[in-house]
Amino acid sequence: MGVYVGWALDPSERETLLARFPPRYARAVADHVTLAFEPAVPKLPVETMGEIVGEADDGAGVQALVVRIGGTTDRPDGSTYHVTWSLADGRRAVESNDVIRERGWRAFGTPVLLSLEPRLFRP
Repeated sequence: MGVYVGWALDPSERETLLARFPPRYARAVADHVTLAFEPAVPKLPVETMGEIVGEADDGAGVQALVVRIGGTTDRPDGSTYHVTWSLADGRRAVESNDVIRERGWRAFGTPVLLSLEPRLFRP
């Protein structure tokens, strides 16, 4: 099994964020931002703040919020920093990457600050 490196959302902010950005689909995920999967050296990131700057939604069961960390939305692997926000039945969080890549995302007028906790995750 691999390891994900990234950030967990601050649990004390999660409910406020869910109220501000209501989940569109049955299952609210809203728990982490991935930096990398199976990095050569799984090292925790140093950033502890980000900004929610936009949204992607395929209208068919995947909603993701785009996050800017360290001044960029671009992950080192070429994908986009995001939080899978909500999913319909039968959809998977990994599909957020495809939705953002294939459909793009809509920028918000004002970024929303986001506390981030560096973390290793095991699937």
